[in-house]
Amino acid sequence: MDFSFTEEQNILRKTARDFLESKCPSAFVLEMEKDERGYTEELWRGMAELGWMALTIPEEYEGVGGDFLDLVVMLEEMGRACLPGPFFSTVVLGAYSVMEAGNESQMRELLPKIATGNIFLTLAYTEPGTTKYDPYLIKVNASDQDRNFIIDGTKLFVPDAHVADYVICAARTSGEPSSQEGITLFRVDTKSSGIEYNPLKTIAGDKQYEVIFDKVHVPEEDILGGLNNGGRHLEKILQKGAVGKCAEMVGGAQRVLEMASSYAKEREQFGKPIGSYQAVQHHCANMLMDVESSRFITYKAGWMLSKGIPCTKEVSAAKAWVGEACRRVSALGHQVLGATAYIVEHDMPLYSRRAKAAEASLGDAGFFRHIMAQEIGL
Repeated sequence: MDFSFTEEQNILRKTARDFLESKCPSAFVLEMEKDERGYTEELWRGMAELGWMALTIPEEYEGVGGDFLDLVVMLEEMGRACLPGPFFSTVVLGAYSVMEAGNESQMRELLPKIATGNIFLTLAYTEPGTTKYDPYLIKVNASDQDRNFIIDGTKLFVPDAHVADYVICAARTSGEPSSQEGITLFRVDTKSSGIEYNPLKTIAGDKQYEVIFDKVHVPEEDILGGLNNGGRHLEKILQKGAVGKCAEMVGGAQRVLEMASSYAKEREQFGKPIGSYQAVQHHCANMLMDVESSRFITYKAGWMLSKGIPCTKEVSAAKAWVGEACRRVSALGHQVLGATAYIVEHDMPLYSRRAKAAEASLGDAGFFRHIMAQEIGL
């Protein structure tokens, strides 16, 4: 098996790293956590000029025509830099919603605008009122009113809803909550009457919102994927989202390992570098094992998704493993770097906070272990 990057992927990775090291230092990330929008036009335009938003959009829709594995390469670099802003919500959750469920007219309208960075999208599917993660526990109702639908209810943890031009809203049009059947995906214009956005305070400092739909009117032509048919599309979209989140965590964990190992070589105690002590060496070795295993399982799932190979078990294993592994890497990074790594000005808290948030995002280890158990017949 050949696990090496292609020439194009190596160029993509180097270009992404060089750009993000220059344009997205840790001081900028901290600044964007406090910024109301969470990104700058300058950074977004720079990314668009490099073709990042267009990377996986087909060429017939003014995209580059890359596959999902190319996006995984880029997302790892973005995770390494703690990139703020609406890239994940627009390109991973939004564009793939359109490519997975949209009809030809919807794709021709939206995908070229996404590719050029001219619009933002996001996905709204999680809801309040449950103690466990279940993407199909949808109670937000969309009632048919003479070829128009009226959406009523509340969505939680909708990323970047405050800047999105459209929200892809998963609403129930039939069936019972927790059933994949009876879910419909609607493209909702965020300028529609009846939408309210409330910011949520998060550990990662990212922009998550409560979105309240109060009798929001959506025309029938804004349904993605057909009436009552959104559940199967949502499953595929969230699989890509989970692996994309894994890629970000791998990039963050890699950077933590680099910071810890570099510090262990420089910091002296009792007249010699702390990296010469076995306990610190074991910490770094354990971090390396978690990073490498996480990278392997993420890229395997990403490759299978890019080839259209059924991989529910592999995606579930990746998200369950990587979430917990990157939490371990962050904890060990704090131990190696010591007390200085707990101050806000240090880079380490950026990565540990994001690792904790990403571990739960799009499903935690417990949720995905349940899926794996089902996949093996338990």
